[in-house]
Amino acid sequence: MTFSGLLLEQIAGGVAARIAELEDRDLPVGDVLVRVSHSTINYKDALAIRNRGPVVRSFPMVPGIDFAGRVEASGDPRFVSGDAVLLNGWGVGEERWGGLAQRARVPGDFLLKIPRGLTPATAMAIGTAGYTAMLCIIALERFGVTPGGGDVLVTGASGGVGGIAIALLARLGFRVAASTGRLEETEYLKSLGAAEVIDRAALSSPGKPLQRQRWAAAVDSVGSHTLANVCASLKYRGAVAACGLAQGLDFPATVAPFILRSVSLLGIDSVRVPREERELAWDRLARELDPARLALITTEIPLEDVVAAAERVLAGQVRGRLVVRLPG
Repeated sequence: MTFSGLLLEQIAGGVAARIAELEDRDLPVGDVLVRVSHSTINYKDALAIRNRGPVVRSFPMVPGIDFAGRVEASGDPRFVSGDAVLLNGWGVGEERWGGLAQRARVPGDFLLKIPRGLTPATAMAIGTAGYTAMLCIIALERFGVTPGGGDVLVTGASGGVGGIAIALLARLGFRVAASTGRLEETEYLKSLGAAEVIDRAALSSPGKPLQRQRWAAAVDSVGSHTLANVCASLKYRGAVAACGLAQGLDFPATVAPFILRSVSLLGIDSVRVPREERELAWDRLARELDPARLALITTEIPLEDVVAAAERVLAGQVRGRLVVRLPG
């Protein structure tokens, strides 16, 4: 059976991306075959598609680190034909073919059933970005952060992780400060629940090792100088959940905030999280994320627009989440 997908191939001097007609026999080994209806473009996907970083481990590759759809055939007793399922992480789109194609074959261990209250489309409106935002919030809650403890900062606020983090934190009763380089999005960020919007320029340049104590906690998807300045500005015994590198991989900080203010840096990985934690995060997303605010964050595009959209993601020109609707 043939199907359409975005294929990345190595060529002289780089990587070419094209919509290709593929066959079931091209798919990797796995015990569950899924008819994919929706996928997304995350920052990591954009890096892969535009060949801006060492994301893809082998070629040819179908990118897409998450997808949702319905099971067509299963050798795993946990899933039967017709089940609505989702996947994020586990190296799909990097080490094995991912979600930007009409069909995917994966191990059953990689899949979750879509929680009650979500559809494949809304599951991908949340996607890896929203799931990562929830992992950050769970980590901060476990650390002891509560709404009464002070403001929570969200960096990269106009992106997918940032937008969903704002919506979730506001729903949970936190006062949220949003940092963005797109101040024209101020009203949008406030509609998601931000009480205050600040210019990212205040955080993105080298700063002092210790700064005025401003936030009880933070969700950071930016890294580099931004993360260093966030740590330097946390209140005593504050914490930041770090999950991204939009500004860079480096962390030009000192130990001062950690040994003088007892702040904590909580690392958040979304790729290989144990199943129980995944299920907890997705169940909470289904219950706690306001559908109206999710709709504000989401834009749907067809598969043929993915390559151009990836360039906009890398340029910081995309608001919120891009959901890719697969043909058929």
